[in-house]
Amino acid sequence: MAHPYTIIKPKAETVPILLSVPHCGTDFPDELKDDFKPELAKSPDDTDFYVHDLYNFCSEMGITIIHAKYSRWVIDMNRDPESKALYNDGRIITALCPNTNFFGDSIYVSQDKEPNQNEVQRRLDTYYWPYYNEIENQLAHLKSQFGKALLWDAHSIRRFVPTIRKENFPDLILGNNDGVTADQSLIDIALDNLSKDKYGLNHNTPFKGGHITRYFGNPSNNIHALQLEMSKDLYMNDEETEFDEARANAMRKVLKSCFEGLIEGLNKL
Repeated sequence: MAHPYTIIKPKAETVPILLSVPHCGTDFPDELKDDFKPELAKSPDDTDFYVHDLYNFCSEMGITIIHAKYSRWVIDMNRDPESKALYNDGRIITALCPNTNFFGDSIYVSQDKEPNQNEVQRRLDTYYWPYYNEIENQLAHLKSQFGKALLWDAHSIRRFVPTIRKENFPDLILGNNDGVTADQSLIDIALDNLSKDKYGLNHNTPFKGGHITRYFGNPSNNIHALQLEMSKDLYMNDEETEFDEARANAMRKVLKSCFEGLIEGLNKL
């Protein structure tokens, strides 16, 4: 069976950073594609559309990239595998294998197509854990080469999702589970570089980093993890339906500066 992810190898000298994009996938496996409502599945709205395209410059910087092939409606790579809540403040977060989209719309053609526990376990084994295992392998390889590694988990979200937050999301949100998942020096570098331009920046609110960041981030073992969430209109049009090259290039300038600073910071650790 084909891998549920794509690996893009560095096109320049390798640096100790791995970029993960777990929510950009839009495909559905053959065995599941007819289970979802076709009018929704043709463009699953919860997708982090084009984020892997936004970060396409990273391979030229020596950064390895992994991104998901399949929609998060199949299984959400950034949720706890046992469906434990990532937040305890009562917010609504879609499930590991969601039955609805962010707006509460049912995504399956009928209730009997909704995954039971056996099907959830199959999806964990088939799609979820292979993604995690490949991240683990890539980080181990980088650590063996450099003595340290940084995982950057890249996300985007609609500017306004009333079922999650009653007001607009900020431009950028850096998450590290309140400083747990990365060395403070790297956190400071990211905060400094991301706040230099016109974009507003929040730190650990309203998102602290999802399961990927929390699962892999282990600074005491020289494995660091940061999550960046951004509003889609920073690199897409106002309707958040199409890629906007001019906006994307402005955002890329900030991201590239941030990675340059992180590479230098990793060299000093």
